[in-house]
Amino acid sequence: MGTTAAGRTQERPGDGRPRGGPAALWRRVRHDLRNPLFLNGYALMANTGVTAVLGMGYWLLAARLYSAEDFGRSQALITAMRLFAGLIALGLTGALARFIPVAGRRTGALIARGYLLATLTAVVAAVGFLLTLPFWGENYATLAGAGPGVFFLASVAVWSVFTLQDVALAGLRKAVWVPVNSFAFGVVKMVLLVAVAGALPDDGIFVSWIVPTAVALVPINLFIFGVLVPRHARQAPPGSRPPRPREIGRFLAGDYPGAFSILAIVYFLPVYVASRVSGELFGYFAIAQTLGAMIELLAINMATSLTVEGSADRTRLAANCRQALRRAFLIIGPVSGVTILAAPLILSVFGPGFAEHGTFLLRLMALAVLPRVLIEIYLSALRAQSRARTLAAVQIGLAVLVLSSSVLLLPVTGIAAVGYGLLFSEALVALLIFGGLRRVLNNPETPQSPTAPESSETASWST
Repeated sequence: MGTTAAGRTQERPGDGRPRGGPAALWRRVRHDLRNPLFLNGYALMANTGVTAVLGMGYWLLAARLYSAEDFGRSQALITAMRLFAGLIALGLTGALARFIPVAGRRTGALIARGYLLATLTAVVAAVGFLLTLPFWGENYATLAGAGPGVFFLASVAVWSVFTLQDVALAGLRKAVWVPVNSFAFGVVKMVLLVAVAGALPDDGIFVSWIVPTAVALVPINLFIFGVLVPRHARQAPPGSRPPRPREIGRFLAGDYPGAFSILAIVYFLPVYVASRVSGELFGYFAIAQTLGAMIELLAINMATSLTVEGSADRTRLAANCRQALRRAFLIIGPVSGVTILAAPLILSVFGPGFAEHGTFLLRLMALAVLPRVLIEIYLSALRAQSRARTLAAVQIGLAVLVLSSSVLLLPVTGIAAVGYGLLFSEALVALLIFGGLRRVLNNPETPQSPTAPESSETASWST
């Protein structure tokens, strides 16, 4: 790194590539950890790693303790719960990452209203799902009845808050607590899974997933609202103006349609697959899809940190984008390569059926993550700039491509259809947005001002 006369840090060619062996790598890591962009980004990536390791352990135990049919059916229930919990919660993650850094004394109200809005909407949507259960196939038939239905609704409410609390920690620049929470949650979940296997042979997986989640909400949110939010409000610059409701609403109007489209890829598509295949086959699909999605999360987590830092300091957006893109590929590239090569070995740990049916899907998803890095960095830059129309256009276009190609290919290629759909769609969208991303990366300075409307901006993907 070099420094100008004005004291601004500049990047040298090739900066970010550790040189000189382990000592140089350690110096680079320590230097990165002093930068909030990388500290939060690495913390969220570490959370993905913790989640992946403990998640593999959890599902490995579940595959040994429960029948293949119950395993797949429980996966279908968890996917449906996440779908409804994310209807508004996932749409709010971009807004919270964008506005928490500048919310000042209104930070607590912003987070609390996000929780309330996400929870109420999710529960109402889940009620509609329960009223139409026959349409969704045999994997969801166990939700019929008052008891299972109420438990499912409570689970949806709990997961809505759980989804938003991590982005609240990231927005408060305390993402280092996210992997700690995930580690504790993962360990307790595994212990409970084993403990209830005998007593709840049919529903033990779903119960062991939800109960620790509900318990974890209490200490984490006491920490957020009791410690972090007051500290964040005190540290607000003198004279700073918290975002107005109209400003947040305008951002959501542009961001939510796109976020809803991504929700359709992440959760609706698996629910659709679950409604078309047996519980056993869906279990094979779900493990491969879960592992592939965890690699995608590495890109999304670095991008979330980029949104936070880009919102706090718009003048550093281009430099932060370049650094985030470089670090993301340095981490995700090797992970993707190892996954492609070792996919059969990874899946065979769960059983021969998982390797036989899921290997090709996992390989396709691991390859699709590489263009996804470009897309996520570009989307985060758009959020930081409040370029909502372009943001929505990219996300909606990606969702339409993924959903249509996957649904069309499912009868032909089976569960690998989702991998084909992701790879084709994400590669095409990355190509279309490449010109816009290059302009963001090459922009020497982004104006600090505005969340102004995009009067001169078209909705073209390449804008």
